[in-house]
Amino acid sequence: MNRHRFLDWTTEILTNCATNTAVFRRPGKGQGVITANPSNVEHMLKTNFENYPKGERFIALRRLSRPRNLQLRRGALEGPEKNRQPRVQHQVASASETARVLDLQDILERFAFDNVCKLAFDVDPGCLGGDGTAGADFMRAFENAATLSSGRFMYAIPILVKIKRFLNVGSERKLKEAIRTVHEFADEMIRCRREQGTEKEDDLLSRFMAKEENSPEFLRDIVISFILAGRDTTSSALSWFFWLLSSKPEAERNILKELENIRVRNGKNMSDAFTFDELRDMHYLHAAISEALRLYPPVPVDSKACLKDDIMPDGTFVGKGWLVTYHTYAMGRMESIWGKNCREFLPERWMENGVCRQESPFRFPVFHGGPRFCLGKDMAYIQMKSIAASVIERFEMEVVGKKEKGPQHLLSLTLRISGGLPVKLRKRSVDATPTN
Repeated sequence: MNRHRFLDWTTEILTNCATNTAVFRRPGKGQGVITANPSNVEHMLKTNFENYPKGERFIALRRLSRPRNLQLRRGALEGPEKNRQPRVQHQVASASETARVLDLQDILERFAFDNVCKLAFDVDPGCLGGDGTAGADFMRAFENAATLSSGRFMYAIPILVKIKRFLNVGSERKLKEAIRTVHEFADEMIRCRREQGTEKEDDLLSRFMAKEENSPEFLRDIVISFILAGRDTTSSALSWFFWLLSSKPEAERNILKELENIRVRNGKNMSDAFTFDELRDMHYLHAAISEALRLYPPVPVDSKACLKDDIMPDGTFVGKGWLVTYHTYAMGRMESIWGKNCREFLPERWMENGVCRQESPFRFPVFHGGPRFCLGKDMAYIQMKSIAASVIERFEMEVVGKKEKGPQHLLSLTLRISGGLPVKLRKRSVDATPTN
């Protein structure tokens, strides 16, 4: 009955539980725990980490690569790649000329996809498939596969998934077809990269391809994992950020003032891209993005499997083989964590003496925590701030049709806006930019 509003329904349940933790049972072996308690999250992700692996169900669904020796360098935005950052502004500029409605979520997804293909794989997605449509076909198939895969976990009787898969009918047949398209595109990406030569190892894919022990199937998983991590999470976060910002003109003015101060201080023109250090100095923008991530985390729930019987810090018993889920979306709506105004978009809650403060990863597990803490956190913030600053400085944005009621969730492997984010854009007047 509540499948269509799973996140809000489970948030309501956890809010009414004494320790914000609930035990659930489904027919068969469908028993587990779902929690929005920071102490329990820290127990799972750090204190008793070895007892809570991903589990077979999620390994089959989502193979995530963790390249250990790749870090964000200080000069990462000083090479040729830095000129790609403002490209998103060019994709929306033509629409602002005619004041037509565009889907900002779609633009952000395509932009993030192009970035991943170029920076992680050094391959132009437009050259794949001959006619240039392979990238668009892949993205549609990828979205279908992600949504259908996520839907598997909404079955009250999990064995129904196996029956449909065996009979190759319904959603399982569609999923099989979507996965075939995704695999074909990933294989073509690897083939193109191999033809270009991998001797220099300038990109991530080349580094994996240089190791002979890495099989074609492993390389395919690497391509898919990076696209999932680099495209879906960033575009999801920015889509919700721009929607929230559209209803908070004061927050938008504060961002504009911060950007202007940075340009004046460094003698920069509007045509100049922000440097790494300048992006690091955008504390209020960082706070605004963090606040959007708190309310609409790209990965709203994450689950582990329990290896042996355990007791959570709040006293909840967890049995061997149980599914244990921490609910990041619900945690952003808990008064016990964020106070009475927890459902408000308030970037100021992150600011202390003009600096965006750090938060415990177990109260704010958007980037996970413990040994599985996201290695791409700094890069993600840099990319999101670069895109957001570029768009906000140049365009006034009006969200069409979703202001009063708010967008509906599309629960996939990442939290997307159902139906996209339709907006009207106008070029921002120079006089409208705040001055000191």
